[in-house]
Amino acid sequence: MTDPLRLALVGHTNTGKTSLMRTLLRDTDFGEVSSRPGTTRHVEGARLLADGEALVALYDTPGMEDAIALLDYVDSLAPPAERLEGPARIERFLASPSAATRFEQEAKVLRQLLASDAGLYVVDARDPVLPKHKDELTLLASCARPLLPVLNFVRQPDAREAAWRDALARLGLHAVVSFDTVAPAIDGERQLYEKLITLLDAQRPRLERLMKAREREAAQRREAAARIAAELLIDTAALRLSVPAEPPSALENALARTHEAVRRHEQAAVDRLLALYRFRPGDVRASALPLLDGRWEHDLFSGEALSQLGIKLGKGAAAGAAAGLGIDLLTGGLSLGAATAIGAVLGGAWQTVDKLGERLLARVTGARELTVDDAVLRALAARQQLLLQALEGRGHAALGPIELGQPDIRRWREEALPEAIAQARAHPEWSALVGDGRHWRDDDARAGAIDALARDFARASAGPH
Repeated sequence: MTDPLRLALVGHTNTGKTSLMRTLLRDTDFGEVSSRPGTTRHVEGARLLADGEALVALYDTPGMEDAIALLDYVDSLAPPAERLEGPARIERFLASPSAATRFEQEAKVLRQLLASDAGLYVVDARDPVLPKHKDELTLLASCARPLLPVLNFVRQPDAREAAWRDALARLGLHAVVSFDTVAPAIDGERQLYEKLITLLDAQRPRLERLMKAREREAAQRREAAARIAAELLIDTAALRLSVPAEPPSALENALARTHEAVRRHEQAAVDRLLALYRFRPGDVRASALPLLDGRWEHDLFSGEALSQLGIKLGKGAAAGAAAGLGIDLLTGGLSLGAATAIGAVLGGAWQTVDKLGERLLARVTGARELTVDDAVLRALAARQQLLLQALEGRGHAALGPIELGQPDIRRWREEALPEAIAQARAHPEWSALVGDGRHWRDDDARAGAIDALARDFARASAGPH
């Protein structure tokens, strides 16, 4: 293995250097992020890997607190007849007593930059351009290392991105990249590495390999996240609890169990998603899931279930059944469509009913089965979609929790539910919310439904938002 490319993150205090480290590493636990200046007091390093090989070493450095005074001091170290330039000036300063006392933090920065292949000069784009920044850049330029300014917090309304780009251009720094560590653009990391390539052309193969590896990891992560969301929806849609007619409290108890099962399953999915994106537990704050009073007809007469029974309905009748027409289990009455379907079964096809015959008979005699309402499934899907999109666009430097209020996603609110949901309705054995899971673990049809729904989630999460 060759030595990794060494990059020093440098700049003024409190500009987001540690935040950039966290986001590039996808690690919320690296260092300390705070609004207090001078939080980082020592150089800390970490490595970016591709296929197990360390390609880039990142070094987080303290902030430069008094560049104006330091530049004056560095100039004062040179005798009148002696002219030192570049690294020699910095080396003389590092050998002086003040490098270990008054300018200790600045010395750590300059020493690390000298030991690195290049520097990322992190700028808080909300700050005004001041003389101290020019002096910082003068000192950093003396280290004779390529320097790439990184404009942080550019999505904030008070960002001065244009002013910073103009000031940096006047100092000869024309390669500049915008990278918001709290809400980075989907392709923000690629843009950063591409700009680095313009300064370090010899490192092109290494950086291109890193970009491809990171994009491959992102695609795999997005696919895994979509599958977690899809499994949640399939498990919930397939959930069915049998409710006896007596005692009267049976229905209320079953509703409570359904509510708790769905809430617990959603939280488990959220925890898995946070772990996948390397965020902490509790980084999501959401309003309570609007669980309804269940649905007692459980779509027995959906197209998928009717197909299992050998009953063929016209397009209109099938649509009516999917909309909820079925046995009214609270009053014992039958809708016209349900009565016709039952009559067809009892009139000659009963011997074909293997899987659903006992359930159907139980319905006629008053037994009840409880499933989750379509409205709850829509809310659950919308929340998962919002969370996937938030995780895709959230940097690991963000300090506040992800807020998920009442979802308002048009596709889940207004469009027909995916066919995979209808399939799950007809297969209670698919739900992982009940039982030990052995009955569905190797079910190819269940896996196919999850795959189809996961592709739908992945497309929406990868799109613009």
